Amino acid sequence: MNFDAVSGQASNGRVSNTPSVVDRLRASESGRVPFSVEFSPPRDEAAEARLWRAVRVFERLGPAFVSMTYGAGGSTRDRTVRVTGQLAQETTLLPVAHLTAVSHSVDELRSMVGAYADRGISNILVLRGDPPGDPLGEWIKHPDGVEYAEELVRLVRDLGDFHVGVASFPEGHYRAPDLAHDTKHLVSKLRAGAEYSITQIFFDVDQYLRLRDRVAAFDPIEGAKPIIPEIMPITSLRSVRRMVELSGSKLPAALDRQLALAAGDGPEEDRAAVREIGIDLATTMCERLIAEGAPGLHFITLNFTRATAEVLERLGDKIGSAVSGPSELGSAGKEQPELGAVDVVVPVPVSGSAAPPDPGIGQVPAAAAN
Repeated sequence: MNFDAVSGQASNGRVSNTPSVVDRLRASESGRVPFSVEFSPPRDEAAEARLWRAVRVFERLGPAFVSMTYGAGGSTRDRTVRVTGQLAQETTLLPVAHLTAVSHSVDELRSMVGAYADRGISNILVLRGDPPGDPLGEWIKHPDGVEYAEELVRLVRDLGDFHVGVASFPEGHYRAPDLAHDTKHLVSKLRAGAEYSITQIFFDVDQYLRLRDRVAAFDPIEGAKPIIPEIMPITSLRSVRRMVELSGSKLPAALDRQLALAAGDGPEEDRAAVREIGIDLATTMCERLIAEGAPGLHFITLNFTRATAEVLERLGDKIGSAVSGPSELGSAGKEQPELGAVDVVVPVPVSGSAAPPDPGIGQVPAAAAN
């Protein structure tokens, strides 16, 4: 496929024949809920090797789709494009590319979409993004860019046959003055052409259910579009506190106390104890989300397999696979030792906020590793 960034038109080709996220959600095994996973572009060769080990493990499990994050301010742009292209061309997975508006001109955004199209990628998760360096700082529009994610949705849709998703916020976006304003903004993105949304991380299922009800009450038509909950199995108290702080989401006080008690008072937290609570919580959340009719489950993996695979194994036959024939759900947790320091670009949650690297992740016994 060729793309002309000046005219802003993508020609017909492989992209038009690529399944959408919504197609994959609908095609899940009858009576079972599909799952998907989020990867991050690697920082170096060692991290890239680990990423591809994780990719091959999840490929056998059959996620409905996989997403590849995009660093704050486009800091991982080239790696994101390259690796997402490899996922499209060298695996059986359906990749969803992240695209953020922050720090980019319209021409740069068009070129990014064109780069994805050239690699056969038609599924794009559109994010406004947060300022690089200080995700909670003042958001400044690029002088030749767009102000809101709604505008970016329209830009991408106008460029060709693309399937667009957006972010949603069970607790409300931290920049929104209230939940009513946040709901209105989400609906405006859906009306602009977004086909679904993926939530920010949350730890209280009631928040997700209330979000779903708010959107349906505001606009029953747009409210029928899938809202996919994002799940992060907690394996480190320090890491989850930092990610919550920068993403603007909330860690319930009772859960924070429980994790702190498990972590202990020593210089190094008891990762095994924290991980046990985190896996139990993620499993319980997923079970309730499935019972409440969630259209899918989207897992933050940090390019590891063990924690997500363990949750999937516990959920058993409630989870559907996109693999034709028997999948290997339940076996992945035994295949990746996940030792050594993490050296990845920590994912940009769906808000667009990038959490900083945590050098402590992974430097633990295998039993406690993510």
